[in-house]
Amino acid sequence: MLRYQILDKCLSNRGRRWTWVDLLNAVNNELIENDPNNKGIGKTTLFEDLKDLEFRVFKADIEKYKEGRTSYLRYSDPNFSINNQPLSNTEANQLKSAIQVLSRFNGNPQFDWIHEVIPAIESKLGLVSMDRSVMSFESNPDYEGLPFITPIFNGIINKRVLEVIYQDFRSEFPYSIILHPYYLKQFNSRWYVFGRNEGRKRIETFALDRIKEISEKKEEYIDDYTNWDDYFSDFIGVTRGEGESIEIKLHIKDEKQAAYIRTNPLHQTQKQIKKVEDGFETSIKVIPNFELEKLILSFGENIRIITPNSFRERISQRANEIFKVYFCQH
Repeated sequence: MLRYQILDKCLSNRGRRWTWVDLLNAVNNELIENDPNNKGIGKTTLFEDLKDLEFRVFKADIEKYKEGRTSYLRYSDPNFSINNQPLSNTEANQLKSAIQVLSRFNGNPQFDWIHEVIPAIESKLGLVSMDRSVMSFESNPDYEGLPFITPIFNGIINKRVLEVIYQDFRSEFPYSIILHPYYLKQFNSRWYVFGRNEGRKRIETFALDRIKEISEKKEEYIDDYTNWDDYFSDFIGVTRGEGESIEIKLHIKDEKQAAYIRTNPLHQTQKQIKKVEDGFETSIKVIPNFELEKLILSFGENIRIITPNSFRERISQRANEIFKVYFCQH
């Protein structure tokens, strides 16, 4: 599929003329760039791939035209791309086979994500017969960071140093960061990359929608040995606060809210919810941060911080600011 994508990009490009030698070089250059251990392909494999594009898989109309003694290849239709085509029978069967393999892991705690992935693949790619849509998934097609997921993912897997042109919300102009990428995380429909900022010699977090450009640097990649499951285990979201995790005791107003929080825990450390005289109580052990504040405030009057006093006062202060916005300004 990677070779098909490379050939598709070349044959769609009317700004350059492509001989079969040019196509072969383009494919091999990108294969080796993605994996330095890749040895590339030969002429025979290239021609078989072109037959797949034209006859066996995608039904692309590839024309051969001459200028002088040289023959060039391109799509007859300048608007054609394999990415615009519906799934072929071959692709559909390959996906169905992959789903059958994935289904074997249902029930294994390490593969809970399969419950979401399989219906998503089957419904979105038309692998099951439906006369109407029966599922929807949270997504943001206008999210500006989406194009950077693949190059960052490849940078992590292939251990490549990246130059990132970045502009945070406080900066008037973009600036350059030399980044050793280690981990991608999605939170609240936004993507973040965690990596070593070479300028500051430490691991930092960058939002993908604040990235303007990405390019690879020919520098030595500094490996990372962080256990990212442990890293995220003691806080909510993507902002790791200062200090150690603390126990935050919560009062829940009524049975309805208690049932919601029982079935949708605030954090993996949430203790069993117990009934008290004026409602319910539970606790979580986390490092306080901005995301936790937003989560607590999202419950409005239904959740109240009992202890510690420092975090209780912080939430109270923000609640007072909200009150002022609505009732004390004209």
